[in-house]
Amino acid sequence: MFDINWRGLLLPLAYLAVLAGTFVTFSTVYRRRKALQSANLAPWFGPHLQRNIYLSLLHMEPEEGTEKAPKIPDSVIRAALLRRAVEDINRIIQIRTAKAACSSLLQRGSVGDDLWQRFQRAEKEMEDELRDVVMEANALVPGWGQIIFQSANEIAANKVLRDRLDEIEAQADKEKEWWEKRRATIQIEFMKELDTESEKSNTRPSTSSADEPVLVDGPSTPQGGPRKRKGKK
Repeated sequence: MFDINWRGLLLPLAYLAVLAGTFVTFSTVYRRRKALQSANLAPWFGPHLQRNIYLSLLHMEPEEGTEKAPKIPDSVIRAALLRRAVEDINRIIQIRTAKAACSSLLQRGSVGDDLWQRFQRAEKEMEDELRDVVMEANALVPGWGQIIFQSANEIAANKVLRDRLDEIEAQADKEKEWWEKRRATIQIEFMKELDTESEKSNTRPSTSSADEPVLVDGPSTPQGGPRKRKGKK
């Protein structure tokens, strides 16, 4: 049997214990600091107004002097949840559009880790939001959670189309107004040119007497007929 010199191993073991304690402490402090920084980061999206409206309708509190809260029709609650799903569709489109750009900028070093952390947190929040909407839809109408986002996608697409048509109509009105002004300007310039040409023609000297041909009378013939030629004798 080998005798172990515990006194000789005491110093290395103490060193390892201190090193392990330092590493654990540093890791804990670092994780807490990163979590605090992540919590203090500005959110990727603004307040979710449609979700707040839906929750306010769902948990309507009784008015002062009454014991029961007012009854909200189910159709109003379903409409509020559908509007919430439409807003979620718009945010999902923004996240999918920005993900490739943020990833590319992060790889190039053009943006910091804070922006990527904000994006990841927004992506996680949207996953929880979609799951919550599906659960709420199934609670209101069984099986509605499977098709609510399909309906919301159609509503969002129709809204984009209407906004585009309104933009085209507004642009058409501006172009029509511009063309009316341009046509009036062209007409005024054309009338000015006509007036200028008319003034030039009136002030130009007359050259009709010099340009008229002059008739030269030939040798006159006696009356009574043409002159007879004398024959040679």
